[in-house]
Amino acid sequence: MPSVLASEAPASRPLTRSDYKTLSLSALGGALEFYDFIIFVFFAAVVGKLFFPADMPEWLRQLQTFGIFAAGYLARPLGGIVMAHFGDLLGRKRMFTLSIFLMAVPTLVMGLLPTYAQIGIWAPLLLLLMRVIQGAAIGGEVPGAWVFVSEHVPARHVGYACGTLTSGLTAGILLGSLMATLINTLFTPAEVLDWAWRVPFLIGGVFGFFAMYLRRWLHETPVFAEMQQRKALAEEVPLKTVLREHRGAVVLSMLLTWVLSAGIVVVILMTPTLLQTVYGFDAATALKANSLAIVLLSIGCVLAGVIADRIGAGRTLLVGGLLLAITSWTFYTSLKAHPDWLFPLYALTGLFVGTIGAVPYVMVKAFPPVVRFSGLSFSYNLAYAIFGGLTPMVVSLLMKWDPLGPAYYVATLCGVAMLIGVYLIAQKR
Repeated sequence: MPSVLASEAPASRPLTRSDYKTLSLSALGGALEFYDFIIFVFFAAVVGKLFFPADMPEWLRQLQTFGIFAAGYLARPLGGIVMAHFGDLLGRKRMFTLSIFLMAVPTLVMGLLPTYAQIGIWAPLLLLLMRVIQGAAIGGEVPGAWVFVSEHVPARHVGYACGTLTSGLTAGILLGSLMATLINTLFTPAEVLDWAWRVPFLIGGVFGFFAMYLRRWLHETPVFAEMQQRKALAEEVPLKTVLREHRGAVVLSMLLTWVLSAGIVVVILMTPTLLQTVYGFDAATALKANSLAIVLLSIGCVLAGVIADRIGAGRTLLVGGLLLAITSWTFYTSLKAHPDWLFPLYALTGLFVGTIGAVPYVMVKAFPPVVRFSGLSFSYNLAYAIFGGLTPMVVSLLMKWDPLGPAYYVATLCGVAMLIGVYLIAQKR
């Protein structure tokens, strides 16, 4: 009788010390790499002043600066597809290590780049190139990390593994926020503009090389090692198989990524600015509340993964989507009248955004091991490039119609999450 792939075997064993080491190193590496990717946005205003002509209109400077930031998102699909292709053919660990190297180098270089005053037009062009390489790296890192941890643990702990890894990624956003707060507290605006803005990028580069060193201690996943031993690897381009045989899984994964991106982009990345411009909070209070929300989000990701292991992803998304709809709607609609509710409401909303911790659980199970990396990476990165880029614009347009635009957008995506939950329950998943 032919042997069964590790991912399909009965999963009765508990998590071992080796499993916990793999999860810890993977989550830590993911946090440090996501810090490298996100730190740009916290210093966008300073970067815009230094890398574009001094006489450029402010609106154009801001547009071009965020255009360079967005280029990282647009590069994600290409980087993800290429790295996933080789991840399905050559091994998960090799690409897992390569992605962090490709993130560390451009982050370090960004901290060393000459400004527009020194080299003219080459400054923004080099910055753009570094951002594109960062985007390609993160495109391989996130799907690769989910596949890596899910194939290391017993099947009954896949949710916990994916939730823990997702928690690490969100912790990277918190690291970026805390670093930005620290730099702006320790140094004057003139010092930040002169040289201190470089410090977070240089530290990020060092973080990346440290994380790459830590990943030396990780081993190839048992699932890939067994496929390699049995010569059961893909016989053609993995993505070709995905598009021909797994279109339903691609659609499901893209919809789930839309839900994930809405939670992160609107509730976590856009809301601190909204708290200042729409609700009148000062920057320090908005950032403190945001940091608290990210801490609860990280906890929520782990909880969602554990609950998905116990009761299934369908019920987790259905209940989590409903609770997020209630808390986010209350958050956005109540702050005008009750500004003192900011911290508890933002914390609760952040906790239920953690429902996204169940998303990778569904996606890694949607594709067979032989094309899992390619299928997940293609779906996730293509959807994130579309929805991650469009979401801020859609929310901004909604706010012209109604200041509660973010509440409507998040509520709509909660509805999508709940419908997917009902579908998965019907599929007994």
